[in-house]
Amino acid sequence: MTNKIIALVDGSTYSKSVCDHAAWMATRADYAVELMHVLGRREGGAGSDLSGAISLGARSALLEELSNLDEQRAKLALTRGRAILEDAKALLDGAGVRSREHLRHGDLIEAISEREGDAQMILIGKRGEAADFAKGHLGSNLERVVRVSSKPLFIASRAFRPVENVLIAYDGSASAMRAVDYVARSAIYAGLGIRIVTVGSDTEAAKKGLADAKAMLSAAGLDADTGILPGQPEEALGKLVEEEGFDHLVMGASGHSRLRSLFVGSTSMEMIRTCKVPILLVK
Repeated sequence: MTNKIIALVDGSTYSKSVCDHAAWMATRADYAVELMHVLGRREGGAGSDLSGAISLGARSALLEELSNLDEQRAKLALTRGRAILEDAKALLDGAGVRSREHLRHGDLIEAISEREGDAQMILIGKRGEAADFAKGHLGSNLERVVRVSSKPLFIASRAFRPVENVLIAYDGSASAMRAVDYVARSAIYAGLGIRIVTVGSDTEAAKKGLADAKAMLSAAGLDADTGILPGQPEEALGKLVEEEGFDHLVMGASGHSRLRSLFVGSTSMEMIRTCKVPILLVK
């Protein structure tokens, strides 16, 4: 499958949002969607042999029963995985989007590494099936994917809403330039309202950087407003998204100066956690 995006679905609340966002992007940019569900090694049956907990001399019938339980659990996980993919494909079929399912056993990161080579983007939900919504915890798989994926990563919010206004966080770093370039080249963003902002001091260097970013979009036929915000990036950007009703945030996945801290260690996860709209990270 060429010209594809990979959508990771796990059966959580966020899976429908991932599918809805994938359908939106596929419709705008004529992408095909590869739906991927990964069964962990324990779900697949490997490494889940409960018989090891039975002491020497236990009856063989009990060992056999535990082995059967392992096998049943693996079959149930497989059946569930297929059902998750079938439901996701039905959503995309209903939107008229080309898609196919890929069920994989093993480690999520290994699965992505094997499949992402010809993908344009990877989509993942902000939280997974086991996330603690009360405490606002992010999915552990999301943190791993953010750190290791080489592709642009689209992090879906809990529910889909039509995207009309896009905010690009820009600091002049290489990854920020690549984020602007990605928006300029992608049919996804054609015709949408775009604003590019820098967080920090109102300097000539900041103004020039914004002018360069605006020129890159203009060359692609995209109009964009620019602005410089004072304060800390995670606070200023979050406030701007909330107050002015942006539907989507685009950022470089690493940077320099004050924006760099957004994507190093826990601060990056804090930004993703608090922002209520989908985020595209470009490395």
